[in-house]
This record gives sequence, structure tokens and C-alpha cells, in this order.
Amino acid sequence: MDGCDDKKELFFIGATNRPGILDEAVIRPGRLDQLIYIPLPDEPSRLDCFKAVMKKTPIAANVSFQFLAQLTDGYSGADITELCQRAQKEAIKASVNFEREAKAARVAGGEDEDMEGYEDPIKFLTREHFETAFQAARKSVSQADLQKFEDFKIKQDPMAQAKAAGKDGKAIIEWEEDENAIADAGNDDDMYD
Repeated sequence: MDGCDDKKELFFIGATNRPGILDEAVIRPGRLDQLIYIPLPDEPSRLDCFKAVMKKTPIAANVSFQFLAQLTDGYSGADITELCQRAQKEAIKASVNFEREAKAARVAGGEDEDMEGYEDPIKFLTREHFETAFQAARKSVSQADLQKFEDFKIKQDPMAQAKAAGKDGKAIIEWEEDENAIADAGNDDDMYD
């Protein structure tokens, strides 16, 4: 990062979910000196995740993303994506099984195996698909990992340290009330003499 002084609009942004293995030299002031902790999504963010992942998927009217967002406390965005993909796969499995059974019934009834005019009965993702998906759902971030992230944030962020110590996080500066000092500060005519 040294030697980038000529470029005025150059930003380095790094991201990790393993802050404990970062070299101290990388995170010291003057390097990657602004550390931003992004926690797991809260309920409104999880709701937005469901909406974004499922925006092109037909959903049954009785499936509530708000309710799913409440059920997924502690899930990451990737966990929610995986859950939605599992629900979609369950709908595909149900559709394939229905088609297979319909073909078998036609053949057993002496009809042609051709499924012309066949209409897929699985038109929407239903509650049942999500219920099945939840059986295999998992949280990828453990409580121990979350605690490590919180500890790292407190170690590296002075504001977080103050809040953890029960302070309001505001720096206490006692400014001089000397009006002459303020007036002198505005007069810089003799600054280069």
C-alpha cells in the first residue's frame, strides 16, 4: 500500500470472516485503519434476503417471507440462499415425481407414454417445500465464531471499547475557553514570517 500517494482517489477495501489471522501490520493505523464489523443480518435484512433470492420464483400466497425471516435468526445471507435453493429443489423433485407417477399410470392403463398436454401441478413454492428445506437447514456461523468477531471488534475499535466499558463512546475534550486564543488562531498573516 506504500507508494500509492500519487493517486488521490484510490481506496483499498478488504473483507474477511477470519479476522483473527490478520497480520497486525495490516490493520495498524495508516494501513487498513478503518475496521467495519458487519454482523449477521437482522430481521429486516433477512426479509430483504428472502425477497432478493426468490424474486423470480413463483411463491404460494400462504408463504410469508416475514415469518421466514423471523425463523432464521442467526442465519447468514448465504444460509438463507441455501435454504431457498433447497426449497426450490424440493419443488422440482415433487414435479419430477408427479410426472413419473403420471407416466406410470398412463402405461399401466394401456395408454401411450406420451405426456402431451401434461400440466405441471407444482406451480408455486409452497409451505411444504420450505418445511422440508428447514429440516436440512443449518447456520454456518457458530456462537463461538460470533463471539470471536465481537471480541476482535472491541479490541480494534476504540468506540466499541468505550461502549463495552459502559461509556457512551464519546471522547471527552476540554476545550479552552480563551477568546484571545480563538482570535489568534484566525490570524495567520505572520504564519510564514
